[in-house]
Amino acid sequence: MDVRRLTLSDVDREMFPQMHKRTRAILGSLSAAVLICLSPIGASADDYWQCVPFARLMSGIQIFGDAHTWWQQAAGRYQTGFTPKAGAVLCFKPTGRMRLGHVAVVSQVLTDRIIQITHANWSIIEGARGQVEQNVTVIDVSPAGDWSEVKVWYDPTRGLGSTVYPTYGFIYQDDAATRFAVAQNVAVQMAQNAANQVVAAVRPGSSPLQMLGQVADSTDRIAALIQLATGQHPDDKK
Repeated sequence: MDVRRLTLSDVDREMFPQMHKRTRAILGSLSAAVLICLSPIGASADDYWQCVPFARLMSGIQIFGDAHTWWQQAAGRYQTGFTPKAGAVLCFKPTGRMRLGHVAVVSQVLTDRIIQITHANWSIIEGARGQVEQNVTVIDVSPAGDWSEVKVWYDPTRGLGSTVYPTYGFIYQDDAATRFAVAQNVAVQMAQNAANQVVAAVRPGSSPLQMLGQVADSTDRIAALIQLATGQHPDDKK
């Protein structure tokens, strides 16, 4: 490869092939989601979220497996530490009540001892698990101030409660993870908007071909945004 003609897209293909595979998978899922919204039998997507796939989607940190394994898996792949940063993943240790651990994405740092997180499958909301909670409060209660012990907002009690949860620390995003998270979050938002627009635009009696055509148009707009966020030109080879 001629280094003088090396482009950002070339670097992406060399360094982040997994990111492009995941992007294509996202587009397929988004198309399916829009089609589900248009289904004549009234099918709906499952709203249940586990904390791991949600944290991976929101942060772009590509670690798989149970939440309590993320800290060990991050070694040598991502920077880790004990200072909160927006976009980092806070890893909880397993406990008797939470044997698989937990992961949550830092959405905002308020003080050196107080943050807000966005996470899934923590509180029981309206009797259901698997719900997403955005910008909820977490307080560092560790004696050393190193975020090794925290209290977390619990929606049913409308407070932090008395339970103290042990944590490993924070896994920080790298540049690829940040760009990947931006692309996916934009895609999810656009999918929701596109689904609403398609449903609103389809009149009773519209043919399946008309419906599929509108779905394709929406998916193309999503694809363009993902390419923009990842630095990939629409004409680049996949």
